[in-house]
Amino acid sequence: MIKSSFRLLSCALILAGATAPNFAQSAAAAKTQGPIVIVITLDGFPVRALEDPRLPMPVLRSIVAHGAVAKAMKPINPTVTWPNHTALVTGVDASQHHVVANGLIEFPADGSALEVEPWIDKDQLVHARTLYEAAAEKGLTTAQVDWVAIYGAKGVNWQFGERPDIQGQIPQELVARGIVTREQIEHFDQKSTPAWRDQVWTSAAVDIIEEHTPNLLLLHLLETDSIQHEYAPLTPAAYAAYAYADHCLGRVVEAVRAAGILDRTTFFILSDHGFATYTHTISPNVALLEQGLIRKEGNSYKGDVWIKAEGGAAELFIRNPARRKDLVPKLKAYFASLPGIQHAYTNEEAYALGIPAEANTDQAPQLYLTASPDYAFSDDLSGPLARQHAPLGAHGYLNTMSDMQALFVASGAAVKPGVTLGPISNLRVAPTIARILNVSLPDAKEPALDEILR
Repeated sequence: MIKSSFRLLSCALILAGATAPNFAQSAAAAKTQGPIVIVITLDGFPVRALEDPRLPMPVLRSIVAHGAVAKAMKPINPTVTWPNHTALVTGVDASQHHVVANGLIEFPADGSALEVEPWIDKDQLVHARTLYEAAAEKGLTTAQVDWVAIYGAKGVNWQFGERPDIQGQIPQELVARGIVTREQIEHFDQKSTPAWRDQVWTSAAVDIIEEHTPNLLLLHLLETDSIQHEYAPLTPAAYAAYAYADHCLGRVVEAVRAAGILDRTTFFILSDHGFATYTHTISPNVALLEQGLIRKEGNSYKGDVWIKAEGGAAELFIRNPARRKDLVPKLKAYFASLPGIQHAYTNEEAYALGIPAEANTDQAPQLYLTASPDYAFSDDLSGPLARQHAPLGAHGYLNTMSDMQALFVASGAAVKPGVTLGPISNLRVAPTIARILNVSLPDAKEPALDEILR
């Protein structure tokens, strides 16, 4: 209890800019020149949770109290993890970076169901300049832990990925320190829990801070998303996940303090999107099956038209370009008429929402369906078109929905204390970090948050 209280007091002193205990810099920290930025994302943390005074997150509360906080941060469409994490490090939306799912949407040659492949090199998936690339070009060092759309990326010095490589330097360091075993690394996402993975990812971030001290560290914590999908947001289970995320935040802040780099470190605590509760699921591929646009062949399904569900949104792809002129208006009218579907956007209409243009990438859908509140989409091909069930959690809804609004908190060396912002766009995050690191992101669509910077 005394140790926990000391850590919380240290956080408050640190983030208020007061004099902290005098710890010598680690050898790694002494070699790192210039500012340091640590970005931590709490996947799916809904900003409205901050309104609850009983929110069990004292470390986050301390960071908020001594830094800058936004009333809400608007994500990009679709309000899904990979598109928004990409926006946070590029300053551009999906219409430019082309990430519209949690990986690359692939189209099997035999006409079977669409697949989302996450293990794709960054250069093939992300069509925009990133902060870590800009930092590397300036001679700064970078690291990532469980970040997304970053596999095979140039300009990342140290990493412990969502699917860690046992041959990597950081996994080997964690094995040597007895934090994980070689077998656990090799089977990282098997027979494990979201809380355990967040624990290991946090340990990887602490190791990177202590042993390497990069100028830019990107850390993605996932348990808050996993739990809210299963139990819905703002439930007792979700609050337990929020509390554990706060524990992880405290470990990172403590590592920075112990490394002696508090006076150069700026923290960004963010979420990629919010979360909504729903009790109805729509399976639009069932409708395509009924209309003969998908057909069953033996034990598999084939078709020219497929829908990929993303929670509160669904992307419809017409594989045969010759059929698009005829099918788009018919399917738009059909889906727009279904209860639970808020709107059916053509690709041209969806481009105005930040969805890519089909002339620019095969990741662009011909129709973009959005769900009404209390509804979400699934990829199911069997069962009813719509069904009711116990409350679950989803994101993916239009970014104007209040439940989708995300968290923005910044604190530390480069940030003025006590700043409260109104609603902001998450496209302002990357240019703000670029300003702190003195690197260039010329394609960023919105200005830096100069009003929070010292």
